[in-house]
Amino acid sequence: MALAMQRKANVRLPPEINRILYIRNLPYKITGEEMYDIFGKYGAIRQIRVGNTPETRGTAFVVYEDIFDAKNACDHLSGFNVCNRYLVVLYYQASKAFKKTDIEKKAEEIEKMKSKYGLNS
Repeated sequence: MALAMQRKANVRLPPEINRILYIRNLPYKITGEEMYDIFGKYGAIRQIRVGNTPETRGTAFVVYEDIFDAKNACDHLSGFNVCNRYLVVLYYQASKAFKKTDIEKKAEEIEKMKSKYGLNS
């Protein structure tokens, strides 16, 4: 056990790897318990969020306690077959997740500025 902890301390992971996994292409009928069964094999899980709105169905977030468990799960479960669907497992990246909403907000601000200063084109 001490050797494994020492080995983890010496490993340097890329910056995009974190404890939060974003899973796509899930079956719509999957439950949180089934998610725990699939992802719990790779380490302690802090939280699982399964999408339930029309925009988020088929997606989920899995938060691991340890970054190395998340890396192991991502490596092994990407492409895993669940109910004849192949999972897409990615590391959550906040900068990419909110990029679309940021662009929309910027476009709204530009339109407000154009109308404020009479620059409609």
